[in-house]
Amino acid sequence: MLVLAHISDLHLDGTGRATERAERVRDRLWELPGQVDALLVTGDIADHGTEAEYEEAARILGLRDRAAPFPVLTCPGNHDSRAPYRKALLGEPAGDGPVNSVRVFDDAAVLMCDSSVPGSDEGELDEETYGWIEETLDELDGLPALLAFHHPPVALHHPLPDAYQLRRPSALAALLARRGEVAGIITGHAHTPAATAFGGRPLVVGPGVTWTLRLPWEGEGAADREAPPGFAFHVLDDEGRLTSHFRVAV
Repeated sequence: MLVLAHISDLHLDGTGRATERAERVRDRLWELPGQVDALLVTGDIADHGTEAEYEEAARILGLRDRAAPFPVLTCPGNHDSRAPYRKALLGEPAGDGPVNSVRVFDDAAVLMCDSSVPGSDEGELDEETYGWIEETLDELDGLPALLAFHHPPVALHHPLPDAYQLRRPSALAALLARRGEVAGIITGHAHTPAATAFGGRPLVVGPGVTWTLRLPWEGEGAADREAPPGFAFHVLDDEGRLTSHFRVAV
């Protein structure tokens, strides 16, 4: 069984508000009485993609001093910038190619995929990333896997996130049709917790830390900046079933 904590859309921008909300969720997760296997962060970690924002993210998430009580897994979003992300968040050489990585656990693996498109708010898994996913799944030799990236590949019934979906969702659907070991997809971007399906697999959208998206039938205004930051727990059990629980940090 694999248990993931999940946050998304921190949008750290150097303001006290963004810092406080990220630290509030961080403290809640760090103080859990039971252990989770990892924390997954699905993009828009920074708001402007600057090195200073990623340095703050690295401090908050315990990536520099290894203060986190469990591994922290990240992938970029449309507000992130690849070169500063690599240098200041991951401590790796700067580069402009997609930021893809995998974490293998005893019972499953998590593939963190880069759906960002430099210069655009839309998302896409490019051919390099699709090739990397296929090669990584081959190397995992049938181990159950979760795909994590920023942009949902389906409409969520709000004009804001639906305007910036993952491009070419048919390519992802074709991959899923070939790869039965993929147990589910975890994304962010929409600032609203949601659960649906794509390509016959569960698709879970994490809530936002910085603000919550209100849906059209909830009244006027899209961004509820007063709602508490949200997070999720995802459980991939021994039968391959993905179950998600949503919480807020008050």
